[in-house]
Amino acid sequence: MAETVTPSGTSSDAAGTLLTSLDPLLRTWLPRQRWFAGKGRPVSGFTPVAATELLPPDGRLGLYHLLLRVHQPPVPGAPPEPGDCYQLLIGVREALPPRLAPALIGHVADGPLAGRTVYEALYDPRPAEVVLEALRTRARVGGLRFERDPRQEIREGLVARLMTAEQSNSSVVYGDTFILKLLRRVVPGTNPDLEIPLALTREGCPRVPAPTAWLHAEVDADSYVLAVLQPFVSGAADGWELALRELAKGEDFAAEARSLGRATAEVHTALARALPTVTLGHAQLRPLVDGMTERLAAAVQAVPALRTYEEGLRSAYTALDAVAAEGRTWTAQRVHGDLHLGQCLRSPSGDWSLIDFEGEPARPLAERRMPQPPVRDIAGMLRSFDYAAHSASPPAHAWARACRAAYCSGYAEAAGRDPRSDPVLLRAYETDKAVYEAVYEARHRPDWLPVPLSAVRRLATSDPT
Repeated sequence: MAETVTPSGTSSDAAGTLLTSLDPLLRTWLPRQRWFAGKGRPVSGFTPVAATELLPPDGRLGLYHLLLRVHQPPVPGAPPEPGDCYQLLIGVREALPPRLAPALIGHVADGPLAGRTVYEALYDPRPAEVVLEALRTRARVGGLRFERDPRQEIREGLVARLMTAEQSNSSVVYGDTFILKLLRRVVPGTNPDLEIPLALTREGCPRVPAPTAWLHAEVDADSYVLAVLQPFVSGAADGWELALRELAKGEDFAAEARSLGRATAEVHTALARALPTVTLGHAQLRPLVDGMTERLAAAVQAVPALRTYEEGLRSAYTALDAVAAEGRTWTAQRVHGDLHLGQCLRSPSGDWSLIDFEGEPARPLAERRMPQPPVRDIAGMLRSFDYAAHSASPPAHAWARACRAAYCSGYAEAAGRDPRSDPVLLRAYETDKAVYEAVYEARHRPDWLPVPLSAVRRLATSDPT
């Protein structure tokens, strides 16, 4: 750290006083953040989980790390919840320069920061570089533990810049060398976004950037994974943006889809070696089928447009249950859990990487870490091709079919088995994904509802090809 300051943890009393002074500002600011999951409901209060002073606010700049439990009124008909825990980095200045205006949280009226301005610190290179220096030196600050792989070097002086395209988390790039993913909504326990890349690194799998450093917090008996630093693939193209660009130009994407299928299979193969697998017979598969059926029933109530297809969609699940009842078994393993084109990067050399192994953040952590049939990831990617195709007008259905076929062929080349050779399992998982999408779009993006409904019509038949 550039300033000769010894960071220290903040006592619980001081944390409470600090939070009391920030409370009215955060109630307004938090719901406006893209990564805040509780939109549509007011914030009714906060409980401090941990507060750590990284730079004391006695000079031009202060920096606090906060873990806050956010309380909101329960969703109608749902039981009360303890509230989500969020990670915040709060910068403190006398006044903000114009370049930091988008980061403003507000002006503190009372408490230890009275008269100061507080803001989202990741917009400011200096606080972001404090975090990198703490990782480089493996600092211990209060309950925060900054760790790194001793075999990897972190150079000093890397300039930080915030990436503004993030949704559920925040990312900072350091000198086109590293990228730090800061998790926003955090839960105690082993986070797959660190666990799986570490396991793949031990297996020597090149399809996932190896973690360089990571941040976790010890709070009472709980451990939280808070951030992961990985090499930045300079010049890489996001799979979603690449697909849309090629589609807009009328270019074929099948070769890229095939290559991405091979990359997915390589990751699955390495994960099956690195982490335990389980065999799914009828008894083990039945809870999965029941879950799909329950989600469909709830979705039909939430999205009336699904009612016409309910019987056909349910047949996808009953068909899978019937095959399992006949004695068929499947292997389940750790998977990505939320795979789509936006979770893939193509380097300038043409190699594909998979990123963001956090899984669906709304799902419980234990569920995200459960072994699953690899087809769950495959179904997610197939649905992603459909979404890309609907960006064209009219929708490029033939383009999507070609990408889907090429992706499965590429997967088969690397895995030795084609996902299409088990059509009952693939249909069930793709149906479950499309039903989830229909609910999401109906609630958040009604204009997009025709995209999953197009798949629903196809999947509701006994032969969805």
